[in-house]
Amino acid sequence: MAVIDIKALAATLAASNGIAAKQDIGSVAASLGLQGQSVAVGDDCAALPDGDGYLLLAIEGFMNEFVAADPWFAGWCGVMVNISDVVAMGGRPIAVVDAVWANGETGAAPVLEGMRAAARIFGVPIVGGHTNIRTDRSQLSVAILGRAKKLLTSFDARPGDVLIAAIDHRGRYREPFNNWEAATDAPSARLRGDLEILPGIAEAGLALAAKDISQGGIVGTAIMLAECSGVGIEIDVSAIPLPAGVSLERWLATFPSFGYLLSVSPEHETEVLRRFAARNIAAATIGTVSTGSRITITDGSEHALVRDYDQKPLLRLGQGEDAA
Repeated sequence: MAVIDIKALAATLAASNGIAAKQDIGSVAASLGLQGQSVAVGDDCAALPDGDGYLLLAIEGFMNEFVAADPWFAGWCGVMVNISDVVAMGGRPIAVVDAVWANGETGAAPVLEGMRAAARIFGVPIVGGHTNIRTDRSQLSVAILGRAKKLLTSFDARPGDVLIAAIDHRGRYREPFNNWEAATDAPSARLRGDLEILPGIAEAGLALAAKDISQGGIVGTAIMLAECSGVGIEIDVSAIPLPAGVSLERWLATFPSFGYLLSVSPEHETEVLRRFAARNIAAATIGTVSTGSRITITDGSEHALVRDYDQKPLLRLGQGEDAA
């Protein structure tokens, strides 16, 4: 790995659009009066107690520019990223519904084809939705229902845990965006098997906290996990495995098709890493969880602050603010 300018990298991450966009979550949640409800707000899915487990409910919307530039992949991602949100919480997907806007049937076709392909490959049915094909702008949102026996949440990282990143490197960038896709040409059986890793970890009691790596990248996702759990996190960027030919700076801004952060007790670290390795998923311990409110990066010698959420909140949904 090339020499890392830790302070410059921290400044770049702190100013990134992917992280800044997450601030909108807190503003919208406050406007809706969501804080303090019995169902936790700020997780990858809403977890609704149901018998001996939980129903998981989530929704994703997509940038207009993305839908316009790559409509088939946008449709694919509508299904895939919702599945990822369910899996991040230790769950298994049940079904999805969609809302599609497009200029006529021709405009809608590639989005619908992408959704249909992903639903078939992942084995998760599309069971309905809403359609408007009499508009001049393509837009897409997709919602999902899942179920978990035991939860992984954004609110249960604990000081003393290690931070594990697990990302499927068997892919490529879907240019010009920082979307790393490792699924569209992968065998269906392999993808479905990979989706069982996190539910298995949850049900075996190997972790309590996890989060899907989103547009905020590894560090942005760590900030959200830390703030929701009321902890600090330090990430050793030199410990992050990189796909061949990919720079660290771009990788830290990447939204992977299969990528998770897990906060794990050291006693379970080896077994969690083993489970990902058994599926040929690149997983490594990349940091530590501590007391405090600072998210920092290091190269093993130098350290630099990316964000202190006590001083500059991102989500404003942590436990200390009456969100579960």
